[in-house]
Amino acid sequence: MNFYSIRDLRTETKRICDHIQSAGEAVITNNGKPTVLMLDISEDNFEELLRAVRQAKAMIAFNSMRKIAEDNGFMSEEEIEAEIQAAREERRSKT
Repeated sequence: MNFYSIRDLRTETKRICDHIQSAGEAVITNNGKPTVLMLDISEDNFEELLRAVRQAKAMIAFNSMRKIAEDNGFMSEEEIEAEIQAAREERRSKT
């Protein structure tokens, strides 16, 4: 994957776009830090690609929230699953 600075994008837009069309992706940096991910798209896959990117961003946000909750003393995924299993077993034993 190639990295380009904001300055590169400003001065060499055509060359960078050509690279993205052949390589599929590039990262734009600002002050040396990744800021923008550029992807090659077409009319045929635009909606599907946009949906996939949004889904990936949502999963990243969800996992981040889960980690923050776990770090703050809330129940971990394993603890939640154990509680669910215990409740199911209790309900089965009553029937």
